[in-house]
Amino acid sequence: MNAILAISAAEFRIALRNRWVAIAVAMMALFSLVLTGAGSAPTGILGADRLSVTVASLTSLAVYLVPLVALLMSFDAIAGEVERGTLPLMLTYPLGRVEILLGNFIAHMLTLTLAVAIGYGLAAGVAIWADPRASAGVPAMVRLFWTSLILGAAFVAIGYAISVIARRPGAAAGLAIAIWLVLIVLYDLGLLAAVVTDDGGRFTTEIFPWLLVGNPADAFRLYNLSASDATAAAAGVGAAAHAIPPAYALASILLWPLLGLGLAVLAFRKVTS
Repeated sequence: MNAILAISAAEFRIALRNRWVAIAVAMMALFSLVLTGAGSAPTGILGADRLSVTVASLTSLAVYLVPLVALLMSFDAIAGEVERGTLPLMLTYPLGRVEILLGNFIAHMLTLTLAVAIGYGLAAGVAIWADPRASAGVPAMVRLFWTSLILGAAFVAIGYAISVIARRPGAAAGLAIAIWLVLIVLYDLGLLAAVVTDDGGRFTTEIFPWLLVGNPADAFRLYNLSASDATAAAAGVGAAAHAIPPAYALASILLWPLLGLGLAVLAFRKVTS
């Protein structure tokens, strides 16, 4: 544990020097405040408090932004060490490969936690200040906070697997962007095209829900919207959110970080230099 904490402390200091903490915090705070202001318009129409509408908007933001920040922080965790020639030196110390990955993981999750906490905290503060009823949406905001961290953990772990497999920062960066595009953008477009083509057939009723839950980003969105008072403001996915049991979506969110770290560990064990 001491070795893991030492590695995480060193990696967090590196993140501070590289301004990753400042960049992540600024991105989350800026977009959260913008969505808080923009999300005030439909509150009267939906009959929901301002914070609940803000949570629905932030859910859509987090699906895109949290995985992107997580991948950008983690894609060169191992590939960068290989390129700089420091990985062979690290492996000569009494450090296990799992310890190295866990130390990096703690540091990156601390950075992500700070960014998400400040961004969501500012959004919640503004919403409650502007709407006395907004305190009713605090449980939804708390749920969004911890599920955002689990979603981020999944993509940090995926970033480590990419970093180990690519072994070069340039290749790892390209793979990270490709993974983000596939899982966050193209995956949903493909499902939408398949549903339209199927026209209410077996794919739509039996296969589509499982494919939706199988994607960590979609599972995150469905779980948060399933208990939201403002699902109508969430880009038309409210019906799907209520049709799929929340337990399935939560199980998917929790499973993906373990799968990502497991793949990273298996790949890292085959790295010799």
